Amino acid sequence: MRTVIGVILVAVGAIGLIWGGITYVKDRDTVDLGFAKVTAEQKDTIPLPPIASGIILAAGTSLLLIGRRRSA
Repeated sequence: MRTVIGVILVAVGAIGLIWGGITYVKDRDTVDLGFAKVTAEQKDTIPLPPIASGIILAAGTSLLLIGRRRSA
């Protein structure tokens, strides 16, 4: 379990350091006329400061190392 959480934290920390945050797309219904449906995509970003990304990356790395030591 620690290994899975560690991998997720390492991935999120690396994404935060490389791209500065996590961007995702939401589909929003703008017009629904019954026979036609118009949707729009909205991009939202969760900003991650470099310091927080580094802390998340370090926490994930430490969880991976702890998991490796206990299994060996």
